Amino acid sequence: MALSNSQYQEIMRDFQARQLRNKHEQDERIKEIYKKIPAVKELDQAVSTRAVLRAKELLNGDTNAIDRLRDEIADLREQKTFLLASKGYPADYMDMRFACPECEDTGYTKSGEKCQCFLRAQMKLLYSQSNLEAVLRRENFDTFSYQYFDNERIEPAVGTTVANYMKQVYRWCKEFAQQFDEKGGNLLFTGTTGRGKTFLTNCIAKELIDSGHSVIYLSAHDLFEVFSKYRFEYAAEHEMKNMYQHILECDLLIIDDLGTEMNNSFTSSQLFFCINQRLLANRSAIISTNLTLDRLRDEYTDRVASRIISNYTVIPLYGADIRLRL
Repeated sequence: MALSNSQYQEIMRDFQARQLRNKHEQDERIKEIYKKIPAVKELDQAVSTRAVLRAKELLNGDTNAIDRLRDEIADLREQKTFLLASKGYPADYMDMRFACPECEDTGYTKSGEKCQCFLRAQMKLLYSQSNLEAVLRRENFDTFSYQYFDNERIEPAVGTTVANYMKQVYRWCKEFAQQFDEKGGNLLFTGTTGRGKTFLTNCIAKELIDSGHSVIYLSAHDLFEVFSKYRFEYAAEHEMKNMYQHILECDLLIIDDLGTEMNNSFTSSQLFFCINQRLLANRSAIISTNLTLDRLRDEYTDRVASRIISNYTVIPLYGADIRLRL
């Protein structure tokens, strides 16, 4: 998964700030030592002076200049270490210090690979931008439980109990997350309130964020509010621009509770635009709704319903309101 340019720049700004902070702190330590142990400053200056002299000798054909410089620097460093120790300072007190020694706070290892600290920063950013950071600690595949689903009465629509049916739904969702890079795809969860639609989308979201994918979760109301502010409120246009781009470009967009917003020609046109743009870019989405497929056709334009029904795997959920069984 590739970060968007704005996401990458946001992470790199943090690394650059860390590098500046490291340099400032080193400068302060050096200033402290020079004040308390002036002889250390003289030794550091001597290193620079010797380096210039030996460079001139090397240019004049003295091939032993480098070896002499190496020995002189080693001797000067030994003297410096002794002086620092005499005042209770460690030998590396004046060295640059890094939060991550592996990449020296650049975000990349010497082999050019993203460092683990970069990947952690990436995941933190993706969580913060998903609007799901807190809830995913509670709602994920590990905390999913079948005990809240009826395992006695046969649900006519699926020919088995809701508990058994949900085991199949769980497998579908798990496979969707695990095969996301190879297959992608789109899901439409339907069913009345309290059937587990939002919980299942959160399970998938956590799996994908943890594997480094960008996920944006928005209720239908919040989604159209972003579009409205971006289109009509000049003062908010700049503020909304990044979110607007994330909505169109993130790896997975989750639109929760479609149909609960106040529907009008603007919301229908923007929903079509959003869905269509993401389909053209081969980017995935999950939509959850309390509406049946027939109601979906009635509430939105035919072309919106057609895009969804033709390109989304529909997963209807059944049973009683889970929240009444908690």
